[in-house]
Amino acid sequence: MPEATIDTGNTAWLLVSTALVLLMTPGLALFYGGLNRSKGVLNMMMMSFSTIGLVSILWLFYGFSASFGTDSLGGFIGNLGDYMGSKTYTDLFWGATDENPSGIGIPTYVFMVFQMTFAVITVALISGAIADRAKFAGWLLFAFGWATLVYFPVAHNVWGGGWIFQKLHPLDFAGGTAVHINAGAAALGVALVLGKRIGWPRESMKPHNVPFVALGAGLLWFGWFGFNAGSELTVDGVTGLAFVNTQVATAAAVLGWVIVEWIRDRKPTLVGASSGAIAGLVAITPACGFIDSWAAVLLGLAAGIVCALAVSLKYRFGFDDSLDVVGVHFVGGWLGSLALGFFANSDINSAITDVVGAKDGLFFGGGAAQLGAQAGASAIVTVYSFAIAFVLAFIIEKTIGFRISAEAEVEGIDISEHAESGYDLNNPGGGGGSAGAFALAGIGGSASAPAAPAAPAPVEKVVG
Repeated sequence: MPEATIDTGNTAWLLVSTALVLLMTPGLALFYGGLNRSKGVLNMMMMSFSTIGLVSILWLFYGFSASFGTDSLGGFIGNLGDYMGSKTYTDLFWGATDENPSGIGIPTYVFMVFQMTFAVITVALISGAIADRAKFAGWLLFAFGWATLVYFPVAHNVWGGGWIFQKLHPLDFAGGTAVHINAGAAALGVALVLGKRIGWPRESMKPHNVPFVALGAGLLWFGWFGFNAGSELTVDGVTGLAFVNTQVATAAAVLGWVIVEWIRDRKPTLVGASSGAIAGLVAITPACGFIDSWAAVLLGLAAGIVCALAVSLKYRFGFDDSLDVVGVHFVGGWLGSLALGFFANSDINSAITDVVGAKDGLFFGGGAAQLGAQAGASAIVTVYSFAIAFVLAFIIEKTIGFRISAEAEVEGIDISEHAESGYDLNNPGGGGGSAGAFALAGIGGSASAPAAPAAPAPVEKVVG
């Protein structure tokens, strides 16, 4: 066979995008950790970091093949032999002439590791719904099972040419259905199995570290450019469009969420602005390469407003989605997916009709066909992900146990599950809570504040 040509520009861009998407999971750890209470911050962050380790290995051994291999089981999942049995590891990792199926000069292993980072953060997103009450061993077992039974088949169906793609031709540029609706539905399922935190909703469970929240949101926003613009897999006009749309939609969503807080609560908050940014990023993800920038602004503004209102649904319906995964990712993902039924425009990206086989949106002469396809695909993923997550969490709870004991929850999950705490509250040099911890680290407060005088060294008493 003739040697394939590697496009160094495309490959370099995808490698950079991969690093950006990987950074999003530590950013998520900070975002979730700050939103959580201080006695559970480490467990919350540990669930994200452990997901990087677990899902990366699963993806290497069979996840990539299950997601992007040729159809198996009627298009339900990819053929595991495509990138495991029939290909040697030498071919996969060192075959510099081995292109990915797009045929645009990207080695297979570069495409593989790019998609690996998507699998990692999708699983990690679920953890925000079960803060403060899930056994770490139970979480790892759930992450293993859900990635295998849900994420890999859904990725194949949405992006890998599987059954949903063949039958409905839904549009999903970077993961509205495969990532956010998928994770949000699972978050609801597992939260229902684990039940409410002790004291919720009577007790105040406010974020313990708002600067962490803003820092995490900033890292997610930064990494999301690789998430969205990188999903074009090449460097062209659509890459630029996805990049710009990611920015303006997120900016509009920040304003939308802040406006809701200002009208409803009379006080805009940094937590709200940070959450609004995430809502905008979620909503624009499926649409960023398929709609014009003015539509991206409208979508972002709608996401900020709708998601700000949606997070209160957990109080109305009585499910404890600790960090609003359902209200932001599930609702925002549905909003972005349905928006394509109105705003998708093949004049902007011809791949809508030429590659995906989809239709233009309702506002661009395509009728309601694409809106129906988007709703159908989103509904299938919702039901499947919720059902498997619920059953899987129920089995774990009834076997090894998924929820920690009441005593451990009151004491703090960081101590009971990891034998460590995020802050040394007993150190006499600092105050209580996170403020004391920051004071110990020299963060925050006045830079000119004088240091406390050192205690005199003890005088040794000499005996006779």
